[in-house]
Amino acid sequence: MSERKVLNKYFPPDFDPDLIPRRKVPRNSQQVVRLMAPFSMRCNTCGEYIYKGKKFNARKETVEGEDYYGIKIFRFYIKCTLCSAEITFKTDPKNTDYTAEHGASRNFEPWREEAAVEEEDRLAKLEEEENNPMKALENRTVDSKREMDILDALQDIRARNARLERAGNTVDVVEVLGKREREEEENEEMKRKRLDDEEDEKLVRKVFSRVDMPVASSSGASGSSTTVTIKRKADATGDEPTVHSLLSDSAKSLLDVKKTIILSPKPSEAKKKDVKRNSLGIKVMKKQKVTT
Repeated sequence: MSERKVLNKYFPPDFDPDLIPRRKVPRNSQQVVRLMAPFSMRCNTCGEYIYKGKKFNARKETVEGEDYYGIKIFRFYIKCTLCSAEITFKTDPKNTDYTAEHGASRNFEPWREEAAVEEEDRLAKLEEEENNPMKALENRTVDSKREMDILDALQDIRARNARLERAGNTVDVVEVLGKREREEEENEEMKRKRLDDEEDEKLVRKVFSRVDMPVASSSGASGSSTTVTIKRKADATGDEPTVHSLLSDSAKSLLDVKKTIILSPKPSEAKKKDVKRNSLGIKVMKKQKVTT
């Protein structure tokens, strides 16, 4: 399948590239490039602020007579977004940065100031050590102490990492310990709650009891019985009162009647017959045995 955009060109058989005249280009010609502002700046003409990253169609040229160890330095021309004044800046290979050259001033950047201050402090320290040997010795002592502290901290970190690796790479020791403590607390709380429930159940059993109470029928005789829950005061000794002492007077009388009926002996069959004959007026005579 052929390509959609073909880049091949047709060259006739009699084509000779040497016959093409060379184009005359000035030595330091400018090129139009698309770039972004490398730093935030303020226009010196109108005071407009241009933030870092603003896109421009700029002209680029090589700075003549300036280089840094053979590295070329380039200059860029842009226009202010408000007043169209020309602004130029160029590259700074020494500091790997850009420098504002004309038409605008670079805004204050605190990190650049900190770097400059640190460099000045370092140079002042070196100069002081050269003139004062005791100061140099003191500085070396402080530096060695700082290095020893750093080494101790690194050793502690390595030991902790080794412990964590032994315990498991994916296990968080602190989380495991906290989880174990929470589980132990929950188990203790559950045990305590279970003991409290058992004590409450025992107390309820002491205070409440179920007894079978007979129910009197309409004819006056004792009939079926019903289960009644009786509440009594639990004393300190734990001795439960008898069921008979907790019943009412009517219930006690019913129980006594039932007991009497159960304990009274049943009449025999012979006595029953005698009672029946006497009621009919028949007198039974016993046969006497005659002896000779």
